[in-house]
Amino acid sequence: MPSTVESSLVSLDFWAKPQVERDELFASLRAVQGPVFCPVPDEPGFYALTRYEEVAEASRNPEVFSSQPTAVSLVDPPPQVADYTGSMISIDDPRHARLRRIVSRSFTPRLIQRVTGDVTVLARRIVDELAECGPCDFVQHVAMPMPLQIICSMMGIPESAYAGVIDATNVILAIGDPDYVSPDGRDRPAVLVEKFSYLHALMADLGRLRREKPADDLVTALTHANVDGEALDDLDLGRFFALLVVAGNETTRNALAHALTLLTDNPAQRDTLLADMDARLPAAVEEIVRYASPVTWMRRTLTRDHELSGHVYRSGDRVILYYNSANRDGAVFKDPHAFDITRSPNPHVGFGAPGPHFCLGAHLARREITVLLRELYTRLPALHATAPPVRQRTSFINGITSLTCAF
Repeated sequence: MPSTVESSLVSLDFWAKPQVERDELFASLRAVQGPVFCPVPDEPGFYALTRYEEVAEASRNPEVFSSQPTAVSLVDPPPQVADYTGSMISIDDPRHARLRRIVSRSFTPRLIQRVTGDVTVLARRIVDELAECGPCDFVQHVAMPMPLQIICSMMGIPESAYAGVIDATNVILAIGDPDYVSPDGRDRPAVLVEKFSYLHALMADLGRLRREKPADDLVTALTHANVDGEALDDLDLGRFFALLVVAGNETTRNALAHALTLLTDNPAQRDTLLADMDARLPAAVEEIVRYASPVTWMRRTLTRDHELSGHVYRSGDRVILYYNSANRDGAVFKDPHAFDITRSPNPHVGFGAPGPHFCLGAHLARREITVLLRELYTRLPALHATAPPVRQRTSFINGITSLTCAF
């Protein structure tokens, strides 16, 4: 018989708790012999995969652990929302592989070179503005502008749309947060449709423009790409844009906010980083992503009966891959609750575990975090958080909505 976690993992109150309390619960779940089942009101519920090897095996085996009908919701999306959420992250091969090839081939060497230069220029401008304004909200002034502006620049989105894009991504990722929807959640589908519709309409308009007037941006490459006779239509383009701004923007933004918190709370680690920035930044970025685990989980649905860790899961069972827990698994990581920027090896699953759904933007995220941290701590070495972060009330993203800083 599976053990049962009554309501903790579906409770926003649990996800708003301090990190140490959440870590304690997941440590207890990893210690359980056998599966852990989590009931969901009026839904089938799900099994929590909390150990590293379980998460890795499920990720390597998409034929059994399917991303369809959704990878990003504990419950199946309502019909009015489903069309908007069927991006690459929530489909399986062979269509997933074809779409991924289209996107991958669109990242031309010229585009990558331009984006790399953009990251450096933007990082310098952000730190210039931070130095001028003084103490402020690190999320609003530093962590948020970097990924948002890079992604929108890549796609060719006009600056006039930036505010609407960030609003849509905030709401989509924090859709359970009562700050964004009514406490009973009845308006959740309508709010999701509104925000997804905005992103899709923005991309459809730009796609039509780029088909007629190509430019040096990712939308042009995507609208003219063709792999094995398949190209992106307006719906695919809108889904990809929503995935890119939601996953790419929020993941990098929250990794940067967690980085400031971690380097403030661990001054010895900060001193180690500053003593040899170039040598230690790459490992520091990996440890920040492991420790923060900006994306907390992904869902999979069993396509057939399958044995995992001695338990036979049944066709149709839902399992949640808890990356945050896998990244604290003592069977893989020595002293897993310590923040150690010299950690090696560090086979974290902060960008997903190896498999067909490993994060397509991992390289760009690493680049953004590295360049901005180097710029920040080279020019403002005394930068620190002045209060605990204000956490986003959501389970899917380990989000920070506000973090005051000074230097």
